[in-house]
Amino acid sequence: MKWLRKLTPDTREDPGLIGAKAHGLLDLHRLGLPVPAGFVVTTEACRAFLRDGHFPDGLRDELTAATRTLEETAGSSPLTVSVRSGAGVSMPGMMDTILNLRPTAEQLETAVEAVFASWDTPRARTYRELHGIDHDLGTAVIVQEMVYGDRDGRSGTGVAFSRNPNTGEPTPFGDVLFGHQGEDVVAGTSPVLPLTGLTTREPRVWKALTDALDRLEDHYRDAVYVEFTFETGVLWLLQVRPGRFTGAAAIRVAVDLADEGRIGRTEALHRVSRRQIERARTPRIAPRPDTTLLGRGTGACPGVATGRIATTTEAARRMAADGPVVLVRPETSPNDMNGLAVAAGILTARGGPASHAAVVARSLGKPAVVGMGTLAIDETNASITVGERTLDEGTLVTIDGTGGEVALGRVPTVTRETGDHLERFLAWAEEAARLPRS
Repeated sequence: MKWLRKLTPDTREDPGLIGAKAHGLLDLHRLGLPVPAGFVVTTEACRAFLRDGHFPDGLRDELTAATRTLEETAGSSPLTVSVRSGAGVSMPGMMDTILNLRPTAEQLETAVEAVFASWDTPRARTYRELHGIDHDLGTAVIVQEMVYGDRDGRSGTGVAFSRNPNTGEPTPFGDVLFGHQGEDVVAGTSPVLPLTGLTTREPRVWKALTDALDRLEDHYRDAVYVEFTFETGVLWLLQVRPGRFTGAAAIRVAVDLADEGRIGRTEALHRVSRRQIERARTPRIAPRPDTTLLGRGTGACPGVATGRIATTTEAARRMAADGPVVLVRPETSPNDMNGLAVAAGILTARGGPASHAAVVARSLGKPAVVGMGTLAIDETNASITVGERTLDEGTLVTIDGTGGEVALGRVPTVTRETGDHLERFLAWAEEAARLPRS
């Protein structure tokens, strides 16, 4: 095959060709972890499509042959597939995903074309500009047999970090949603349960998932993030990547991994950037007697942000020219990317720590509070309601992305102690600086 690659344990390809997501799936395969069958269309095919405006020669025939092979080995009949993007650099939620597709020679082609084309959407371009990602890379497309988190009462979906992304604490952390598909977790439109909800409802899935997280940490020698679905009590892994923690969490993970013998101290030092060190002592809201606390959600990205309320992406872009804004939405989607880019902080009424708002906030390093159930947004009247209090757009608020508190106006902050991980890390750095260079 020229434009396609198999997703099998013996496949060896560069992430630049098959994308980071497919590369992670190959790691899962090689570790013997459960992955739905599928194949990947390369980034070369995407670049050719974007350049010429049509599929390169031979791609249609390869899609037909690969689909026929997938149908012959499918665990369910009729075959349905997911069609997902997977660039060489992760761009969470920025490109199109098609689920529950019956892969005929025409429907599958249309789906692949849609994912290719989504590489050039305004939201995707904005994300790449913010992160310094080359616009010419293109995306791979992953086609996999569907597994159904909404199959029955013993099915569901979720996301999991092997360690807490806000603190670095070495305990599994994430969201699970019973009776739904994966897109519902990211969208934040349905109430999620903490990942530990699996321990009572599906203990075998919990055991399989935590075992997989341990094996993946051993393999990557790092904290990891996975997306998963379980169908009638059977676990399937859909994505894996390094955890990408920030600030104090990144430092704790590096120090703990060194203590566990998974990495050396020199590597631990190289894994933490100067900016992460600067952000390690994260400020928190320090309420005074005259502070008006509006409520509390879930802290999704550490830090404190003070700004004027903006209830839409358009308002955030307009208002940001005159000072910091806090983008307040029911939940965010990729269509809010331009608003997220200019906001000083993010606040949502729905969603958990793995929702779109939380994932993008962490990638941008912006304080975020999600899942504030007492919050309602009225775009028509450009206002929000928290409990019985209504605030007009433009009202100044402060959010705490660690504890999840939301306060009226500008409030004092305090830098809390981060434990001994930062001090130990800095001591290692000082010791390394004294060593003679070879």
